[in-house]
Parts: sequence; structure tokens; C-alpha cells
Amino acid sequence: MVNKQTRDWYPFVGPFDPCPPIYVKSYYVPPNQYIPFQPMGLQQFSLQEALRLGTLWPALYSPYESKCGKGAGNE
Repeated sequence: MVNKQTRDWYPFVGPFDPCPPIYVKSYYVPPNQYIPFQPMGLQQFSLQEALRLGTLWPALYSPYESKCGKGAGNE
């Protein structure tokens, strides 16, 4: 079973809200929420790749995309 890591939430938009409405908000669900225990013999990244990605196990890897300052510092 493949679980999508991003979920959408549709907040209530009241008729008297002072701010512009946000109809859809997205959030990430960490992959560790889908693994209740660590099974034996789980596949592992190489040491260099694990240090670069921040986890030893591919099943627990989740890429992080910053929503603030897209493109800042990458120029």
C-alpha cells in the first residue's frame, strides 16, 4: 500500500472572516507514521547517502521542500 505523504485540508471559510480565505491547506505526514515497528532486515542507504539524506532507511526518507524563500540562497 502506497501512502501519499502530502494531505489536503479544507478549512471552514466564514462569511465574516477579516482575512482573504484560504480554501486548501496542505501538510506533510511523516513516513514513520506508517511503520508501527522497525522490521528486521530493512533496506539501508550507503553511509554517504544516509548522511546526505538524514536517514539510514529509505522507508523513512521524506524530501523536505521549504515553502519560505523559494530560490533564496540557490542563486
